[in-house]
Amino acid sequence: MAESSTNPYAQAGVDTVAGDLAVELMKASVRATHGPEVLGGVGGFAGMFDASALLGYKRPLLASSTDGVGTKVAIAQAIDKHDTIGQDLVGMVVDDIVVVGAKPLFMTDYIACGKVVPERIADIVRGIAEACSATGTALVGGETAEHPGLLGPRDYDVAGAATGVVEADAMLGADLVQDGDAVIALASSGLHSNGYSLVRHIVANAGIGYGDNAADLGATWGEALLEPTRLYTTPLLNLIEQVPNGIHSLSHVTGGGIAANLARVLPVGSWAEVDRSTWAPSTVFRVLADIAGTPIVDTEGTWNLGIGFLAVVAAEKKDAAIAAIEAQGIHAWQVATVHTGARPSGEFEEGAKGVDGGAVRLVGAYADGAK
Repeated sequence: MAESSTNPYAQAGVDTVAGDLAVELMKASVRATHGPEVLGGVGGFAGMFDASALLGYKRPLLASSTDGVGTKVAIAQAIDKHDTIGQDLVGMVVDDIVVVGAKPLFMTDYIACGKVVPERIADIVRGIAEACSATGTALVGGETAEHPGLLGPRDYDVAGAATGVVEADAMLGADLVQDGDAVIALASSGLHSNGYSLVRHIVANAGIGYGDNAADLGATWGEALLEPTRLYTTPLLNLIEQVPNGIHSLSHVTGGGIAANLARVLPVGSWAEVDRSTWAPSTVFRVLADIAGTPIVDTEGTWNLGIGFLAVVAAEKKDAAIAAIEAQGIHAWQVATVHTGARPSGEFEEGAKGVDGGAVRLVGAYADGAK
């Protein structure tokens, strides 16, 4: 029910009654992520988390991450489907924490919108909560802000932040990587949540509507492009436990593509050549590149091309690592070997996002013959 038109705030376009209803609709989903360590329930000024479990650590290091979903939300808005964007958010935020070997503890979210539609907000938060449950993360709080005049009635954006913990002597990173380590790829579920400005540009230039059928993708364009980001946190934490001392570093393949993100988790002076022939980019990438008339290699700095995560593993444990990942329903395979000697001539990606890391390039042709 909308607020009375005599309310000055309502006259300015802010409906606090709708906001309260949205909170009521999302309460059950949020509570489902709460274990006994979450105090105070839903609706407090601050989310409370009992950190006494950290007393069992010798030297607990807190890991934090914050991110959003990017322009993928524009497609959700275009087809009025909002129940998967929350999983995208958790994938972008929580899966960054596991890169250092950390177990996620809790997360908060922020939704800015032009108009609070309670059912829409509840769909978004329900997706966040379900993904938090899948990754063992408590959703301890959040905020929904109505910004009339700044955002249109159908517009919204989402962001989140999460905190995790890792024992200091169990932290993963480039310093553990050795000559001869194997680089293992974990398959993505599709585009995940990066490169959607390019996706939307391609689709718009081709005159494609999000409700149009995408025959090669087995759905409408909107549905196919909203395929949610795969969640890697639980499988990777299991991998670390099942292959003790075998996992040296992890890389979340997000903005910047495969080479740049792998380079960030390799030591300075090391190098790796990722062999394209070990996999075929997922159909969605090939279809989009074909429509754009762009060689698929030209998109390597934008899209994940079928690899959502990379694990740098001790050479003698690579088979065990691949088997452990595959047993959890994620296709995995070796794409490269790390070297610390003199590297071949030619251009390499060297570090990224301010990190002085190793050097990486992609070589060869993709398994399906794409150039």
